[in-house]
Amino acid sequence: MPYAPADAHVRFALHPDHQPAVIATTTGPTADAARSHLYDHGFRSTGPTTMVLARIDHEEPHYTAKAAEQLRRYGFTTEIDPALQEEVDTEWTWANYSMPWCSRAEIREVGAAAQRIHDDIATGRLTIHLHADDGHTIVAVGSYATGVRRHVHLHGENHLRQVSTSYDTEAEAVAEFHRLYSVAVRPGPAPLTDLERAVRWLLVGQPTSTTEETSAPAAEPPVAEPGEHEAFLLTLFDEERQWERYRPSDETTIASHESLVVRVEFDHEARHRTDIAWTIAEYDGPVGERLWHATITTGTPVALVHTMLQYLDTPPLTAWEAHAVLRDAGWHPASHPTHTTWTAAGAIAFEHTPHSTTDRWMLYGGDDLDRAAWTIRLSAGVGGDLLADLVSTATTLVATPTPAPRQAPALRLPAAEPRPRAARR
Repeated sequence: MPYAPADAHVRFALHPDHQPAVIATTTGPTADAARSHLYDHGFRSTGPTTMVLARIDHEEPHYTAKAAEQLRRYGFTTEIDPALQEEVDTEWTWANYSMPWCSRAEIREVGAAAQRIHDDIATGRLTIHLHADDGHTIVAVGSYATGVRRHVHLHGENHLRQVSTSYDTEAEAVAEFHRLYSVAVRPGPAPLTDLERAVRWLLVGQPTSTTEETSAPAAEPPVAEPGEHEAFLLTLFDEERQWERYRPSDETTIASHESLVVRVEFDHEARHRTDIAWTIAEYDGPVGERLWHATITTGTPVALVHTMLQYLDTPPLTAWEAHAVLRDAGWHPASHPTHTTWTAAGAIAFEHTPHSTTDRWMLYGGDDLDRAAWTIRLSAGVGGDLLADLVSTATTLVATPTPAPRQAPALRLPAAEPRPRAARR
């Protein structure tokens, strides 16, 4: 028994700018009913009579054929453009697919699972807490709003993203993620891939980051140049007489404050911007327990290192007071389930994780905050005046006027990945 009269017509064609995405054009008195069925198959409205199917697994022709078959079964009239029909009838495979043992049907299942994860993140059903680059691909930890496997680790990008592990609690999932990926961990989700951006552009009609990219010139991200830290270390002992030094090895210099409660270690072998160059610790007495400690990477601006070494014993601020300092300095907050991130001019961020003891505060910056060029990590117990001074220094660094960047080019949708054709079905 048909569900709708045959006077509703749906025409499917390849998208002119991003193939194999598909445009469905609906006409006729019962077009709304047809659009409802198309929505269930992943099509999204882009106009009064048009809908688009755009996926990260490039399986739009396959799912379009299934949608058309169902619509015909329900009584709608469907038409598939010849170029799209050729795509439907052609078998293809991914170039250099990372799981070569999978059959074509299994590859499609992997892609469908990745598409569901992508859709869950896009709709907010799956919240990503942290991500990292494990050296091969992007990994992440997140939580579903509902469901049995609520807290998960993800592995891979685009059509290869999979759930690798599930956990009973968010705390367990986040703690294990930190253990596995350590200093590579970054807050929030990873930046969208080119393919994800193109898909979202097709679905919403504009680039997801257009407003941020064109609203105001970005501040030049401050990063220390090679040799700056070595030069600063020499100046420290020449000009700051309260510091004494000794060098137990060629690789390390130790600086001790005259109060005997602050100790600094400098690694002369640290070369890469993300290598730890400085380790600072304060104690509750010359032979007392450690109150707090911090690590600083080689790319960190020297002004921030100088600010930290000027700091001596002061009472710690409460979290509310520290947040007030950031807010008063014009930093912008973003709340996450386990932490709060404050950003200044898109070049520096300050992250507060209240339940962490080793990385209670993290200041980092660079061209891409998701892959920071430098990092300062501070443990629980750090003095409040130091936090306030670091915020003040960092705000000054990003407030320095810089030349306006060139106008951003118009978004160019990436071409589909190579799909070698094999044979007609």
